[in-house]
Amino acid sequence: MEIPHTQLADDVLRAVIEEYITREGTDYGEREYTLDEKVEQIINQLRHGEVLINYDPDTGTCQLAPCVRQFK
Repeated sequence: MEIPHTQLADDVLRAVIEEYITREGTDYGEREYTLDEKVEQIINQLRHGEVLINYDPDTGTCQLAPCVRQFK
């Protein structure tokens, strides 16, 4: 089930994003970003509809996923 990020309290949204970021592991880019920078990047992606939050009621877990747009 998709959960709009605007329906989450700021501290809950940040916790979901931080859990996702820290689960991902090591940076392999040209430069390393701070946790705050990574959180802001994901918040921007959520605002622009590039990423969405899926909630699984069976496991009680959230996942961030890229938004796939279908063209007609």
